[in-house]
Amino acid sequence: MTPAMSPAPNFDGLARPYRWMEALTFGPWLWRCRCAFLDAMKASTSAMVLGDGDGRFTARLLDRNPAIRVDAVDISRTMLEVLRGRAGHQAGRVRAQVADARTWVPEGDGRCYDLVVTHFLLDCLTTDEVEGLAARIRPHLTPDAMWVVSEFAVPAGWYGSLVARPVVGALYRAFGWMTGLRVRRLPDYEGALNRAGFRIRSRRNWLGGLLVSECWAGSGPGDRSA
Repeated sequence: MTPAMSPAPNFDGLARPYRWMEALTFGPWLWRCRCAFLDAMKASTSAMVLGDGDGRFTARLLDRNPAIRVDAVDISRTMLEVLRGRAGHQAGRVRAQVADARTWVPEGDGRCYDLVVTHFLLDCLTTDEVEGLAARIRPHLTPDAMWVVSEFAVPAGWYGSLVARPVVGALYRAFGWMTGLRVRRLPDYEGALNRAGFRIRSRRNWLGGLLVSECWAGSGPGDRSA
């Protein structure tokens, strides 16, 4: 039996103050994590950006790649409004859609996206929900598409136990209080993406492994780089 889906969180109230909340807690590190593979996206022409929040990354992507068109999907209508405002004169290259990533299915039946971006979205899902998302979007990706992931992580060893795990736990409690998010632990998204047919190509660690930036592909052997 499929587990019942929890109520959708509400991120509307975080749309405008989120940038300053981020700066006060992690300084520039979340931004660096998001932009780690930005240069690799210069050749992309059609992107699926899921849960970009206030749209700073989407705006930067549009600036760096004048040919790309973006489908921006977010559960928060207010976040998408802020995103379109940040896109400015380039908002015409953005198609915004209010949708829950846990159930969203891309429109059409062809392989049209060559880029997927999920920055700090997968940690809002369960492992099963990540696997379901990956399975739904894969038929809509080109054979050479890449999936760029930014996430929190709990590395092995004392740093993971004494620093990373308490930080991640505190973030879940805070976002649960502010948004109603029910998820309380990081999903095994690597296992979920592997089972859906994706393979990791490159990985970068930040803040001792508390933050990770990863580039995934739909086929072929993976390799890791610290």
